[in-house]
Amino acid sequence: MSRTAFRTTSAEGLRYDSLPMRLYQKAKKLGTWDPQALDFTQDRADWLALNDDQQKAILQITSLFQAGEEGVTVDLLPLIMVIAEEGRLEEELFLTTFLWEEGKHLELFRRFLDEVCEARGDLHGFHTPSYRKLFYEELPTAMRRLRHDASPEAQVRAAITYNMIVEGVLAETGYHSYFLALERNDLMPGLREGIGLVKRDESRHIAYGVHLLSRLIADDPALWAIAEQQMAELLVPAMAFIEESFEDYGPVSPLGVPLEELATFAQSQFQKRLDRIRRGAAEEEVAV
Repeated sequence: MSRTAFRTTSAEGLRYDSLPMRLYQKAKKLGTWDPQALDFTQDRADWLALNDDQQKAILQITSLFQAGEEGVTVDLLPLIMVIAEEGRLEEELFLTTFLWEEGKHLELFRRFLDEVCEARGDLHGFHTPSYRKLFYEELPTAMRRLRHDASPEAQVRAAITYNMIVEGVLAETGYHSYFLALERNDLMPGLREGIGLVKRDESRHIAYGVHLLSRLIADDPALWAIAEQQMAELLVPAMAFIEESFEDYGPVSPLGVPLEELATFAQSQFQKRLDRIRRGAAEEEVAV
């Protein structure tokens, strides 16, 4: 299909005041950190001082993040294509930073596994049944559907799965688990710095997901029921995964992370995301 004009050489230009464009500006300023610049010297020393069970706990959560970051990097492209085809240039600009940042997150955790843990074997054994349900099935299915179905419903299901559940509930809960294990025990300053940078990036990604869902639901309020149902359905394996990850430890991990605290945090994140979508859709509808 041929093109008839370019937006940025028309009177329309770019919408600098739009949320995606503001997120793009933030990404240019805050997202340029380099995973290779992090100093893992103390992290390696801390790793060697841990006992076997503690090392296993670090390997477990890191392998889950590693696979998750690979998943969100590989599976994002169909959404970018849909947004580009719709001519939403500001959103596409932001999504270019989104994909780049996910790639850096993938690099960060792999570098930690290589240089600190020297874990070059197969880590798939840490992927529990509910983790596999979410990352092996739900995430790729929802995102790859966009290759042949760019409908608003398909976009809502993709954004709920990717931005609200995988990033907004599971990743945020994982960061909290890292905080409980590393910050409270004053371990691995290099990884802690990296996680702080990843969290800053992810806050922009989640903000975009809320924007996308709010825009779609404001255009068609009937999509709210689909979003709410999808959130509720995916909460079940999300909460089951947290419990499964403690099966070898009991109520508290070897690094002092309590299952109850993580489960409560995950439930809280779920409710926050649901409320934020509801408010965002209402605000978008009023703006329109």
